[in-house]
Amino acid sequence: MTQDVYHIPALLPESLEALCLQPSGVYVDATLGGGGHSRAIVEHLGEDGHLYSLDRDSDAISRAFADSRFTAVHGDFRYMANYLRYYGHYGDVDGILADLGVSSHHFDDADRGFSFRADAPLDMRMNRASSLTAAALLAEAPEERLATIFRIYGEFRQARRLASAIVKRRDTDPVLTTGQLASLAEPMLNPARAKKELAQVFQALRIEVNGEMEALEAFLRQSVELLRPGGRLAVITYHSLEDRMVKNFMRSGRIDGEAEKDLFGRSDAPLKPLGKAVGPTPEEVERNPRSRSAKLRVAVKNEELGMRK
Repeated sequence: MTQDVYHIPALLPESLEALCLQPSGVYVDATLGGGGHSRAIVEHLGEDGHLYSLDRDSDAISRAFADSRFTAVHGDFRYMANYLRYYGHYGDVDGILADLGVSSHHFDDADRGFSFRADAPLDMRMNRASSLTAAALLAEAPEERLATIFRIYGEFRQARRLASAIVKRRDTDPVLTTGQLASLAEPMLNPARAKKELAQVFQALRIEVNGEMEALEAFLRQSVELLRPGGRLAVITYHSLEDRMVKNFMRSGRIDGEAEKDLFGRSDAPLKPLGKAVGPTPEEVERNPRSRSAKLRVAVKNEELGMRK
């Protein structure tokens, strides 16, 4: 393991504890990113243990470290079950971790278009083989759809106004760069919260371009299929939409949080949450400000369900 980590992993000690790592266990890091979590997991494994780490970004895969106990998979975690079935680990995985935060590398690489800190093409694709960029979305999406994206995924109060401004402008002067989008949104921002609100606008576009909510739902459902009874699922979220989805699923097995029950009135939820959400310590936030909004939720696959069948 000689390459540098280009992403500071959030809630690292807490994540390792949540997985209850066993030297001979089989684990999945669904979001390889800079490799910080993956490296730490592998360091806890013996010769018989193995970690499979997924990432749809070719940059992350190209920077992955080499270790006999580690396999880097270039793929979207929404197809996680297919990859693990290929490797012969469908239903016997001991622990799955997903850090849903955007890698520091994405924010720091201006050409990727994830941040408004530098003027760059509005790209925002995690998978650069995808055809849909943020600029293309702004150029093609109907006004109502854009307003919904900014309102739902960004919780931006001026969503309709911003969508209208984009549509009025795009025929003669399309929004192609991060700087153009930031300038267009600037008059609609609350001066006291301008950076936060602009970040919400960019977040909304990123979520839509990469289909993050749909991917998360698929990931959560597949995690239940892959885990052995007693296996652990640990998910780090960064905004209320994804955190609510994870919380609901861990509690009820459904995205909407409505638990189903068997004939005896017992919950059929496949997972059991372990404690409450955990956030970073003040010391971690000082070291890594991007961890400020991180929340770790942990659940164990219910062993009783199999006994009832």
